[in-house]
This record gives sequence, structure tokens and C-alpha cells, in this order.
Amino acid sequence: MIHADRSVTFDLLMPHAEVVQVQVEGFAKPFPMVKDAANPGHWTFSLPPMAPEYYSYSFLVDGVNVVDPHNIVTKPSAFRVQSVFFIPGQPAEPWEVQDVPHGVLHHHEYNSAIVKRDSSYYVYTPPGFDPAAKTKYPVLYLLHGYSDEDWAWTQMAKANVILDNLIAQGKAKPMIVVMPLGYGDMDMIRHGWAAWTEPALVQRNFTLFEEALYKEVMPRVTAEYPISASREEHAIAGLSMGGAETLLVGLNHTQDFAWIGAFSAGGIGANNFPKIFPAITPESGPAINKSLRLLWISVGTEDGLLEPNRKLIAWLKEDGVQPKAVETPGMHVWMVWRDNLANFAPLLFQPKK
Repeated sequence: MIHADRSVTFDLLMPHAEVVQVQVEGFAKPFPMVKDAANPGHWTFSLPPMAPEYYSYSFLVDGVNVVDPHNIVTKPSAFRVQSVFFIPGQPAEPWEVQDVPHGVLHHHEYNSAIVKRDSSYYVYTPPGFDPAAKTKYPVLYLLHGYSDEDWAWTQMAKANVILDNLIAQGKAKPMIVVMPLGYGDMDMIRHGWAAWTEPALVQRNFTLFEEALYKEVMPRVTAEYPISASREEHAIAGLSMGGAETLLVGLNHTQDFAWIGAFSAGGIGANNFPKIFPAITPESGPAINKSLRLLWISVGTEDGLLEPNRKLIAWLKEDGVQPKAVETPGMHVWMVWRDNLANFAPLLFQPKK
């Protein structure tokens, strides 16, 4: 229940439970719920007025994750489903649907010979898009995080809504956004979170993802949509695992991408940067830095990946590459990544100053 002052009350009927908690996105620990004396069998908990956002949450009933049985809005992932509530802002935040022209989401399915499964990708085309026109559009490849799939940036981050609003306000260039499946090896999901303790699997996943991007996804979207051939109009960005993939693809292929954005990048390690990014050396760094229009690296100040990202930024600077380093309040959560995209997208494809 969302109240007029933006405070929130959770009420769960679970008469035979012994311990009930509620886990809310953006908070490190679950909150204990208490039995409601006025409503036998009900457990309740209230939060003070909350910032305008989408929040995921779930109940822990005697240690078991339970979605809200009275809320049909959910946030799925490979390992856990949670419920979602929304608190609107005054004025509206960039991720809120507003009365502006809207772009279109296109869903494409194909069989991936590289990933060895039926695969897919989403494409956002901006308001006024005409496939028959001769206009060539800049492109942003936008990569999701671990445990999610290609729908994550639109379903959970409202990327299409953010772009609609920024374009309508004249803050962002009309662009095509391609959101592919981010796995090169589905053992990354089959092995669960333990997959990250298997270096060979992680490396294979990254390598095959890059191959699928270059050999399957990019040729398809180039044939299907009027995408500019200019490197100056090619961007890549992603969050968490997708942030690592962004850096691996972008920094090792700066001949293809002039704009790179890594949000809370994780999974590349922090001890062997020269091997991970062989294109960057003290000799090549200054030239790469000059060729990049933007290298954005951001992370939340309460994120466990803060220090690894700081180490990466320091190493890049030592080799002559000067990223735009951004630290924002928050954990490893969608609130941080929505804000990242809302601030990153307006910088893309702008003329040199």
C-alpha cells in the first residue's frame, strides 16, 4: 500500500508462519514484519516516505522467498522472482511514462549457432522512425547483467521510456538501441552464482558473447535497420556483467566504438588488466584516449564492486586513458542503473566541443 506521503506499508496474510521479513531493493538487509493485533494472521511493516522509483521486493516466510500474492507486477530473473511497486515523482522522473511521442520496441528471435540455443534481441527505434527513409541513425548496444536476459533493460530499467523522454526534451539524439542476450555460454546460468568461481567458464562466456555479438547480432541489425556505418555513431554500454562485456568489447575494439559506458562493471577481475585489455598499453593509451569520445565508468558508493572499478580507473589513467569516473549513491541495484542511463544517454553522439 502506497500512501499519499509516499510512505509504504506491506501487509501479508500468513497465519501459520513463525518469522516473516520483507526484502526491499536498495536496502542491505530484510526488515522484520510484525503480527498485526487488529488483523489476526496478518504481518505488517511500514517504510517512511520513499524517493520516486521502481522498487522490487519479496517476502521471506520462514526463510522462503515469496512474491506478493496480490501484486501482478514482477521482476523476474534466472534465480528469483520479486514483486515491484512504483512511486511517482513530482515532477516526473526520466523513467516515468509521460505524454510525449513514443518509440517502438521490436523483438527478434533467431537460432544462435554460437550460443547453441534459440536466442533473441530487442531493438528500440525512436519516435518518428521511418524504415523507408534514407536517415541513418546512431546505435547504442545496451547489455544486461547476470541472471537477466535481453528484456531486462526495458522491463526493469525502462530504457525505452528514458529515451522517449530525453529525446522529447531535446536532451538526447534520436538513436537505435540494440539489447541482445548477454550470454556466450549458458552454463553461466546452469551453474548458478558458482559460475563466477570458474575462470575458464567466465572467460568462455565473455569470448563467445563477443563472437555472437559480432557475427550474429550486429550483421542482423545492420541489415534490418538503417544504422550509421560511422564509428563516431557507435556506442556500447552495459551494467554489471554487461558492464564487463562492454569494457572487453569496447576497449579492445576502439576502432568500432567511440562511446563506451560501463555501469557497475563486474566479473573481469582486478589483477590482470594488461592481459584483459591488450590493446591498452602505456604507448597506445594516449592515442586510444584521443580516439574515444566518451569512456564512462560508474558505480554505486555502496556497491561491493566499488574498489575493483576504482582499480580499473587508476590503471587506465596510468596508461594514458582518462575515463569519466562517476560514483553515485546506491548499491548494486536498478535505481543506480536507471540513473546512469538517464545521465549517460544525453552525452552520446554530440558534436565535439
